[in-house]
Amino acid sequence: MNKELVIDSTPTEVIIALLNDRRLLELHRERRNNSFSVGDVYLGRVKKIMPGLNAAFIDVGYEKDAFLHYLDLGPQFTSFSNFSKRIVSGKHAGYTLDNFKLEPDIEKTGKVTQVLSQNQPVLVQIAKEPISSKGPRITSEISIAGRYMVLVPFSDKVSVSQKIRNPEERDRLKKLVNSIRPIHFGFIVRTVAENKGVSEIEADIHDLMTKWKELCKTMTGAAAPAKLHGELDRTSAILRDLLNDSFSSIQVNDQGLYDEIRTYLSAIAPGKLNILKLYKGKVPVFDHFGIERQIRASFGKNVTMRSGAYLVIEHTEAMHVIDVNSGTRSKVEGSQDQNALEVNLEAAAEVARQLRLRDMGGIIVVDFIDLANPDSRKLLFDRLRDEMATDRAKHQILPPTKFGLVQITRQRVRPEMNVKTAEKCPACNGSGEIGTTVTLVDEIEAKLKFIMREQNEKKITLSTNPYLAAYFNAGIISPRLKWFFKYKKWIHIRSVDSYSMLEYRFVLPDGQEIAV
Repeated sequence: MNKELVIDSTPTEVIIALLNDRRLLELHRERRNNSFSVGDVYLGRVKKIMPGLNAAFIDVGYEKDAFLHYLDLGPQFTSFSNFSKRIVSGKHAGYTLDNFKLEPDIEKTGKVTQVLSQNQPVLVQIAKEPISSKGPRITSEISIAGRYMVLVPFSDKVSVSQKIRNPEERDRLKKLVNSIRPIHFGFIVRTVAENKGVSEIEADIHDLMTKWKELCKTMTGAAAPAKLHGELDRTSAILRDLLNDSFSSIQVNDQGLYDEIRTYLSAIAPGKLNILKLYKGKVPVFDHFGIERQIRASFGKNVTMRSGAYLVIEHTEAMHVIDVNSGTRSKVEGSQDQNALEVNLEAAAEVARQLRLRDMGGIIVVDFIDLANPDSRKLLFDRLRDEMATDRAKHQILPPTKFGLVQITRQRVRPEMNVKTAEKCPACNGSGEIGTTVTLVDEIEAKLKFIMREQNEKKITLSTNPYLAAYFNAGIISPRLKWFFKYKKWIHIRSVDSYSMLEYRFVLPDGQEIAV
């Protein structure tokens, strides 16, 4: 597999596309200065205790209070609480737990009123980002993720990722970590640590302990609600979790972000610095790599597959429903059962891709084409399970029912990725009628006159589809050259393949659209 990361940086957000053999596999949007991301650690304050839910609402500074269930407190909540109180008040010097006495674990069947009280400061971590009208979901089991390890304070347990299946390697890693870990700090060994040496593991543990020390320093004297530790931005987190030998290219179109990624790569994988490239092309980076076209083809209600079969994806409040249709594939010669199986196997791969691409979570029901043969149903189940094996989100798949339905549950920690592929026509404004190209040119020139003379903008770009861009640049004395003689300023024209025939925008150098 040949993996590529393409990053489009804009003034308001960073959009990250993960490609596998040039095919879009994951798409992430991260707003700049985004708070309340998964992994962020806060000092919150108990706002309201709900005995009926056995939970509490915690003020972490978000407009909606965060939700903390009793089961998310963690067995060592009392130790966490005592330690954070001592750190905040300045009574505990340093950050090690060598001389700190751990409290007994809280009861699994206990009540939230036994451990929390009104206005009590509490150390929490974002487990799920705010979704829809809900505030963040939080936990008091603090963990800090590194390249090879996950640090778990107030624990003496070392566990190894289940994806490392070699018993000898699991035993080696567990013994290695146990021999160098600090007292009362547990660790989870990540999959990427397989076959790594002592120096790499030890360096990662040292880096995690440094982050823990910085968190403790920030906590000293803090007043709730306060952010104490920020998780890596989405780009660095993806590199930390996914970067391996199969990555062949990382393309980014922003110099500042390029420098940040280069610094991070030099720390975690110096040998991969050569695959990082700064994109300087005139065509938008997503258009250059064919990503914009894939986005528009992949995020609609109907998703067509190569064979002519297609998926229909519906979203409801309770679940997501995916219907598999044979489409033009049904015209292929062969038995009905064989055609149905081939369509279902292709659909299984596309369903797994769509779940990752849209980051769909919760309950997903897939209505595959009915298969009469039990062996065919098992083959379909195995294919779907294999396709989803690389999905980092926790998920569970049930075998097909006799009606051909497959039920999937998938972890939801962030809002679902949603890209609008159908919107009001920019050419007719929803009326169904459009003007001619001549009237459109008059309209553009009238708006350009207002922008240049009334608003007195110095540098602007006219973004439009290739047809209009060619018209404005055509001829020895092109319309663009006439504008230069008229306004004494060059108007930059950018051709955008994804724009409709009569779509255009005036844009400032910082990417902000000029409303006229």
